[in-house]
Amino acid sequence: MSEDSAVVAQPGHPVLDVLVEGHGYFSSRGEHVVRIEADEMVGFFSEAKSVGFESCMELTVVDFYRIRPIRFELVLVLLSRKHNLRLRVLVPVDEASPTVPSLTDVYPGTGFFEREVFDMFGISFDGNPDLTRILMPDDWVGHPLRKDYAVGSVPIQFRDAHKVT
Repeated sequence: MSEDSAVVAQPGHPVLDVLVEGHGYFSSRGEHVVRIEADEMVGFFSEAKSVGFESCMELTVVDFYRIRPIRFELVLVLLSRKHNLRLRVLVPVDEASPTVPSLTDVYPGTGFFEREVFDMFGISFDGNPDLTRILMPDDWVGHPLRKDYAVGSVPIQFRDAHKVT
């Protein structure tokens, strides 16, 4: 770990101290970060909401293809306006079984983020009420933001331009 991401015993804020206890908390470039496992997601996020993290602002994925043994890592950012805090939550997702619990019951707005992650990376969210493609056509094969997805090209013909061959 770099100096920026050295493990810290306590985050120094009473709300965070209670929430991240027993999890892999660290500070990265002045931000609060915690690592949890996929099976802890619903409980952790329910607890986070109950202590004042009203909003899940972001949910995305990092693809560590050929870099780490666990290929994918969910990245979620929680916001507490009440406590003026942000918390980044990292959740490893194994490529062999890319399924995690949905957070739509805790934070309903995550449904759209989950659909985007499903569409672009192929990670399923168990319990999402509408886990369908959101950006790509329904008949699209593959997940375009995976690092091993083949790069292709689609010829585009602009009006009044020379014919694309």
